[in-house]
Amino acid sequence: MVIGLGRFGEALARELVDSGTEVLAIDADPKLVQQYAGVLTHTVIADATDEQALRQLGVQDFDRVVVAIGRIEASILACSILETMGVRDVWAKALTEAHARILRQIGVPHVILPEHDMGRRVAHLVAGRLIDYIEFDDGYAIVKMWPPAEILDVPLGESGVRRRYGVTVVGVKRKGEDFTHATQDTVVNDGDLIIVSGPKRQVEDFAEMR
Repeated sequence: MVIGLGRFGEALARELVDSGTEVLAIDADPKLVQQYAGVLTHTVIADATDEQALRQLGVQDFDRVVVAIGRIEASILACSILETMGVRDVWAKALTEAHARILRQIGVPHVILPEHDMGRRVAHLVAGRLIDYIEFDDGYAIVKMWPPAEILDVPLGESGVRRRYGVTVVGVKRKGEDFTHATQDTVVNDGDLIIVSGPKRQVEDFAEMR
């Protein structure tokens, strides 16, 4: 279930449907519900701050519920109702750090700050050689990047990437080919793309090598 069909909720719901997931999207705005009626699996006009309405929709039977409401008060109230109803896998969009903090305090397990998170991600892409960047809460990162010259044309086991730089090359993609799992015998060539994992700082330092 996706609650709220603003830009974030609509984009999320579309992507889920495109990936083969059945989605019930609800919004209090009849125009939005009608607009996406032929695009999403199911759309319903409903007020997510009304516990009875959510019960009638069987919200407790859904595997995951995403609260993508663009108003802080309504978002908090909807999440509070979901927690009261025992819905375990709730994902909620927060508009501010304070909003995120309140959502965590009422027990929402997955809080998303789309603009904040995207800003941090883009900053890493703009600043260095990274092509894509994912950072986890524990300071761990996975990146797609061009390889530095120091690891080219020799097996990864001989270049000592993990020992010298504290990161692991987990995948390699040559032009015109799919990504393949990297081993100690894998040789990285100029023009290849690599997937690297490790602690955030070490990954960033490795990406800045020339």
